[in-house]
Amino acid sequence: KDGYHGDTSKLFFIGKPSIIAKNITRISHEALGIAIKMVKPGVQLGDIGYAIQRHVESNNYSVVREYCGHGIGKVFHEEPQVLHYGTPGTGLTLQAGMTFTIEPMVNAGKRHAKLLPDGWTVVTKDRSLSAQWEHTILVTESGHEVLTQLPGDDL
Repeated sequence: KDGYHGDTSKLFFIGKPSIIAKNITRISHEALGIAIKMVKPGVQLGDIGYAIQRHVESNNYSVVREYCGHGIGKVFHEEPQVLHYGTPGTGLTLQAGMTFTIEPMVNAGKRHAKLLPDGWTVVTKDRSLSAQWEHTILVTESGHEVLTQLPGDDL
């Protein structure tokens, strides 16, 4: 709107999902919610990435490292890169006015992904299931606003 971009992704099942599909989807959604709740001025991106990684790996899944969240504004993909793994106390410190996406990709198997020859489709290298949720977040003076959250959507 008004020359600015938004970016979001939501996962839907077609047919009856397997238990693994339900679980990995839930863990990915929970990881996104955990990360979003952390967003406020003064928090470092490494803290957010670590929280995502800790939640995912404690549930015996893995975090894709080839792709990450990103700054977003008048340009669709811009700095900073928002990693979904990390080390606490490292990375860019959040400031009010920053806008970026958080979009953890969680694999049921190993963390590695590959891009198919069509230049768009990404699959897990070990062909395991993967789940991803994404929102665009604005850092406010007192915390954050989820710019892509619709009424009725939970985090």
